[in-house]
Amino acid sequence: MTPDSHVPSSSDPTSVDNDQVQAVRHFNRFYTRRAGVLALSSDLSLTETRVLYELANSETSVASELSRTLGVDMGYLSRILKRFEAAGWISRKPNPRDQRQSWLTLTPEGFSAYAPINDTSQSQQTELLASLPNGERTKLVEAMRTIERILTAPSTSAPAPVATLRDLQYGDLGWVLQQHSDLYAEEYGWIGEFEGLVADVVAGLAKMDNSCEHGWIAEVNGERAGCLFLMKAREGVAKIRLVLLTPAARGHGLGGRMVDVCLAYAREKGYTKVELWTHAELGTARKMYGKRGFVLVETEPHDRFGLPLVGEMWELDFDKE
Repeated sequence: MTPDSHVPSSSDPTSVDNDQVQAVRHFNRFYTRRAGVLALSSDLSLTETRVLYELANSETSVASELSRTLGVDMGYLSRILKRFEAAGWISRKPNPRDQRQSWLTLTPEGFSAYAPINDTSQSQQTELLASLPNGERTKLVEAMRTIERILTAPSTSAPAPVATLRDLQYGDLGWVLQQHSDLYAEEYGWIGEFEGLVADVVAGLAKMDNSCEHGWIAEVNGERAGCLFLMKAREGVAKIRLVLLTPAARGHGLGGRMVDVCLAYAREKGYTKVELWTHAELGTARKMYGKRGFVLVETEPHDRFGLPLVGEMWELDFDKE
């Protein structure tokens, strides 16, 4: 070994300067001490808290994905999941894409266990930001976004996807029906009456009253990738129907944009309330609605789609905002 063999060549584009490595390590230690990675519960280890956090913030997970995401040994993770299951915090459901694995979701008891951890973390980060002048807060958040963008950027130089919304066009309704049938069967195992229910809704969409009802199609790079419809339910009340995003549309903020545009349209048309029907199993969608002021008003267990589910009615009352 030559004296310089441990130092990367500066002509090598993949080389990393040791000072850069040390700077990253120093920042990791600093930020962990200053802001805290997660708010720890007195009854949970750091790893258990991280597992609970991932389960609470993902719609569905499988053990192998959790292991990769968290860098946790599968044997250790399995023991944690067994403890969570014994406590009634998680449920397992068949994964239609891989029968060897189960989907893991938090139960209401699991979300109750997570709530104080989330509240403490929220309080800690609020306190951290409140201690800074507004301009410094803006710089800090932008710097964090830059770090996240760089570390999650694709390795290729391909251009970023172009995500847009447009109004309904001829031929879209057939696509809406097919995508709902295919995607929900593949990702959630929904069969049974689901396709027929969607077909009935789509038939109604073909007769939309354009003066007070509307549909939007999301596109990614010019290809259809999502949809949402607002229909009149009764006088003064509208209902959001058939919200869908394909895998290609996720991660670009399209879901939130569709809902925001939809709610703006509802206000413009004089509606005082907007309702929607979703399911307890659709965690990401529920979180999106909750952030926009929707509240859960009714639940109804059913098995109409071939497996046990919990239907939920949510509503947003503009007069109470």
